[in-house]
Amino acid sequence: MIPKPMLAQLRRELPVGGFIYEPKWDGLRCIAAAAADGTIALVSRHGRPLGRYFPEVVSAVRSLGRALMLDGELVIAGERGFDFAALLSRVHPSSTRVAQLSGKTPASFVAFDLIGIDDESLADRPFAERRARLVELLGGAAGGTLVATPATDDVDVARLWLARFTGRGIDGVVAKPRDLRYQPGKRAMIKVKRERTADCVVAGFRWFGDRPVIGSLLLGLYDGDELRHVGVTSSFTGARRAELLEELRGDVVPLAGHPWERGFGLGPSPMGRLPGAAGRWDPTQMTQDWIPLRPTRVVEVAYDHLDGQRFRHPARFVRWRPDREARSCKFDQLDVPSGEHPVHP
Repeated sequence: MIPKPMLAQLRRELPVGGFIYEPKWDGLRCIAAAAADGTIALVSRHGRPLGRYFPEVVSAVRSLGRALMLDGELVIAGERGFDFAALLSRVHPSSTRVAQLSGKTPASFVAFDLIGIDDESLADRPFAERRARLVELLGGAAGGTLVATPATDDVDVARLWLARFTGRGIDGVVAKPRDLRYQPGKRAMIKVKRERTADCVVAGFRWFGDRPVIGSLLLGLYDGDELRHVGVTSSFTGARRAELLEELRGDVVPLAGHPWERGFGLGPSPMGRLPGAAGRWDPTQMTQDWIPLRPTRVVEVAYDHLDGQRFRHPARFVRWRPDREARSCKFDQLDVPSGEHPVHP
């Protein structure tokens, strides 16, 4: 039976003393299991089978010739950091398309834990021991399809990873006590993320379901004279949603003449209409589901990931910025990945 992966609790500072630190990869969490009969399974964090979508990873695990269970992350290296959108596009219903993409955008499996091998369960062994066994196992693996994650016990190196590579292939740093046992489904590890901020124009809002309060604010940044939609901020308390409506009521304007009257987010988007991705609205194809606002207010938001030049997840509202002119809010403030990696799988 394949266990649920061990999880991590979020903190803002790296813990010190008796920890092993690893990059937190920007990919798909995955358990890779090889049975004694050669059957290989790749299973997502939520129990979804992934093996058919990543045949090159299945082959790499099979080539080890061992019954084992690995915890790790599926990633695809792109020109500007690891490419999460390309990774999602690999999960395709067409077997022909899967075969084509496995050659065009091959994935790697970055392993960071060895849960068991042959007939031996390692779940109750200290993490430092599991880590040593993992490096021993994958040290001779050919190519870059299956690799052990880099790790260090030097907190200064971990801080460098956090400062230098967040957004450039990693999502932060994970800290694991040296004596940590593998605890399926438990938040037994620590993850640390560096928060990034941007000042964005608020150009509209959506209702909170069928309630007369604000559900999310639509955010934009200027690209020359064009105000481009980059995402939303939506994590508000019930009281704050009502307050925002009162604050913004006077900014409601007709659609005609608004920068997004002919739609927004209409360019190609590998993220599609996934929850949390920047919305896509085409007035010739969809019913308007948002309320236009005069694009003069500026808000500072905190974000984690970018997909291209859009926020992958809803950004966190930090504060209003009455000191900023809307036209000054441009894309040059986004921390766009440069393509540099802490490791090349």
